[in-house]
Amino acid sequence: MVRGDAPLRRLIKHMGSHRKTVWLASTCSVVNRLFDLAPPVLIGAAVDVVVRGEGSVISSIGIVDVHHQLWFLAAITFLIWGFESLFQYLYGVLWRNLAQTVQHELRLDVYGHIQNLEMGWFLEQSKGNLMAIMNDDVNQLERFLDEGATDLLHVATTVIVISTLFFIIDWRVALFSIAPIPLILWGSFRFQSRIAPRYADVRLKAGNIGTLLENNLTGITTIKSFTGEDKEFERLRITSEDYCESNRSAIKLSASFVPLIRMAILIGFTATLIFGGELTLNGTIEVGEFSILVFMTQRLLWPLTRLGATFDLYQRAMASTNRVLDLLETEVSMKDGDKTLVDVDGKVNVQSVSFAYPERDSTLEEVNLEIPAGKTVAIVGPTGSGKTTLVRLLLRFYDPNNGSIQIDGIDVREIKLSSLRKSIALVSQRVTLFPESVKENIRYGNLDATDEEIENAASIAEAIEFINTLPNGFDTKIGEGGYKLSGGQRQRLSIARAVLKDAPILILDEATSSVDNETEAALQRSLAQISEGRTTLIIAHRLSTIRNADNIFVLENGKVIESGTHDDLVLKDKMYKRLWDVQTGMQDKK
Repeated sequence: MVRGDAPLRRLIKHMGSHRKTVWLASTCSVVNRLFDLAPPVLIGAAVDVVVRGEGSVISSIGIVDVHHQLWFLAAITFLIWGFESLFQYLYGVLWRNLAQTVQHELRLDVYGHIQNLEMGWFLEQSKGNLMAIMNDDVNQLERFLDEGATDLLHVATTVIVISTLFFIIDWRVALFSIAPIPLILWGSFRFQSRIAPRYADVRLKAGNIGTLLENNLTGITTIKSFTGEDKEFERLRITSEDYCESNRSAIKLSASFVPLIRMAILIGFTATLIFGGELTLNGTIEVGEFSILVFMTQRLLWPLTRLGATFDLYQRAMASTNRVLDLLETEVSMKDGDKTLVDVDGKVNVQSVSFAYPERDSTLEEVNLEIPAGKTVAIVGPTGSGKTTLVRLLLRFYDPNNGSIQIDGIDVREIKLSSLRKSIALVSQRVTLFPESVKENIRYGNLDATDEEIENAASIAEAIEFINTLPNGFDTKIGEGGYKLSGGQRQRLSIARAVLKDAPILILDEATSSVDNETEAALQRSLAQISEGRTTLIIAHRLSTIRNADNIFVLENGKVIESGTHDDLVLKDKMYKRLWDVQTGMQDKK
């Protein structure tokens, strides 16, 4: 076995459900090659008829007349070409459909698996590299199944069939003819082992390009506003040059393979021509047999030059296979719970929770919070104090290092993730919208919602007025990421989506950060309606949005330093009071 067989075995194992199709496609490929190898035999038989006449080999089956022998050969040729074409069509359809199916399934498998991985895993990944795996690498596998698999089967069938035929005609000529094959195979396997790491590096560099392009296209506004076009062009030039240089290294080795193989083939062909010719002149073998040897030697050896291209395609595919299957085999470290939330009241308890992101200082330290069911609670504090981290722990994007978070007395680690997250509606500062209509983006909160329910949610989120001004109202396409809308409009759609979800727990994480003062005032007016009947957790920098909260917790350096209502905290004259004075301008007056 060659070194690259490990990824091939992994791929075959992953394709276990398509085993019958693989066998059928392989059989059609082999049968096609058997018919493809028949014409040189027919040419030899035709030469034998012309030279020996009624003493030809064909006469031994009862066809004595020379003209009848030629017509017989013509009929056989027609049938052989017909069956060759038929099986070429069959293996083409089977392999190509298999390639498309496997490509489709792998892409879905990878994407589905990625969605199940914990958020901590994403911190270590680049989106561009993940996109390269799901697109470029999966496509490399498709190309191998579409072309490379058939080429390997054809070469193997050719070597076995022709070598057997040569030994039947004359074992000495057979030895000369197949003498280059061990050298060719050794060279192919040697080439394969040396080219493999180079193509692995090529795939890595391709992922780097994807990462850079994805980041730059996402941040094109920042690039333009800072006139960074030249800087980013140069960054892409360097990254692309790294990719080209990696490819050049692989191409330099790949291009040397075929010329070397051709020289080995020349030795075998020349030996067959000279030694076979001598045997024919001596009468040891017939002229027709010699014709078969010459034609078959060419059919035996020249296809081996394709081994370079085939192994090149194979190694690219195996490098991609490792990347795809390594990603598929990444273990989900966050274990799902087994409990389902039913009739959720929405009481949330945070008990002695401590948490630190990997390779970073502690973000939360011994945090204790109690959020009664149906109440509105706010969390405030300076940037980096741990507010959003608490939300991530509640949604179980991460698990705390110590302590626990409970909903209705059940530790979130014991709850099924799907049940937990269905019970929580999140409005994040960073809004994610999809390139669909306004209606479908709101409906994302409840796929079964009626148009009336969607409009009601938009009204509560103070979004109905601007939606009605759009060209097609709720049916207006908003573009990728909602780029056709303003920041405040995108945020209001996000709020409407959360309202429509109608979850017992609502989290507003800086939900009014992108809206203007007028919209903020409107949202405050409807906050009582939004939070009615559900537990509401508000993360806010703008303290005006949480004045009426039932309780406010103040975080600093990952610790709760004070709590109470707005009026209580203002009277305490501590951090909350200082933040309030800054935002209301009272500090300047002092």
